[in-house]
Amino acid sequence: MNAPELGLPMAVPAEGLPARVRIHEVGARDGLQNEKATVPTAVKAEFIRRLAGTGLTTIEATSFVHPKWVPQLADAEDLFPQVSDLSVSLPVSLPVLVPNERGLDRALALGARSVAVFASATESFAKANLNRTVDEALAMFEPVVARAKEADGIRVRGYLSMCFGDPWEGPVPVPQVVRVCRALLDMGCDELSLGDTIGVATPGHVSALLTALDGAGVPVDRIGVHFHDTYGQALSNTLTALRHGVTTVDASAGGLGGCPFAKSATGNLATEDLVWMLRGLGIDTGVDLDRLVATSVWMAAHLGRPSPSRTVRALSHQES
Repeated sequence: MNAPELGLPMAVPAEGLPARVRIHEVGARDGLQNEKATVPTAVKAEFIRRLAGTGLTTIEATSFVHPKWVPQLADAEDLFPQVSDLSVSLPVSLPVLVPNERGLDRALALGARSVAVFASATESFAKANLNRTVDEALAMFEPVVARAKEADGIRVRGYLSMCFGDPWEGPVPVPQVVRVCRALLDMGCDELSLGDTIGVATPGHVSALLTALDGAGVPVDRIGVHFHDTYGQALSNTLTALRHGVTTVDASAGGLGGCPFAKSATGNLATEDLVWMLRGLGIDTGVDLDRLVATSVWMAAHLGRPSPSRTVRALSHQES
């Protein structure tokens, strides 16, 4: 039996879940940075505008890293001014990644109002991603966060990768993750994003980490979750996080993305798959699923391949 054209699931609310979830859309940054081909700036700008038109209120725009490391995002200075009006007209928050003070300078010069630093819970990934130890990376981020907080109204997010497993080190001990989370919070980050960079987390592990963070005094309203679907666990892990009170979930339109520095990392949780589940649970996101699916189909055409999102494929009848 075929699904209805762009249908919606029946909403059956469950106890103990939030009434609303804020989706932190990462497709335009985390998604496109992992593409082999560089997407034209005009297409990126249109992608962000279309995402804003779906009702998403947080859309990560780009990264002010050195072009040598992430050439797919080398056009940050050209891209950001093409979309920055969205933060006034809708408004939409347009966070950007800043790896160091130079990146922060570039972002602030263009009027960015929300920035993010990218730390690691493991030594191996800190070395691969930043060529530093975990503590050296944290020391590098301290002046970045301090200067951002000194600027009026700038919001700072702290990404923490490899929270559950590392391709070089294996399972990551919960206390190790808690230590780095606490350090990021203490240096002034407004929000933490817990990254399952290689997609190995399972619900019990997610629950254990969130319980430990609560015990360490990390407020749940300062936590977001960022799951990859390598083993098909992203939605179950997300539901576990929601049951712990998390209300911010990272997702990528069409399931784009991975991590260029962790070769075993596959795509992010697809925003459409997340919205479908949340709709079925009666949780509000403010997102128009029809428009979101159409946007991902449009981007998939530009990338020359179908979207990996199951919901996109089901509702748009894309061929696998």
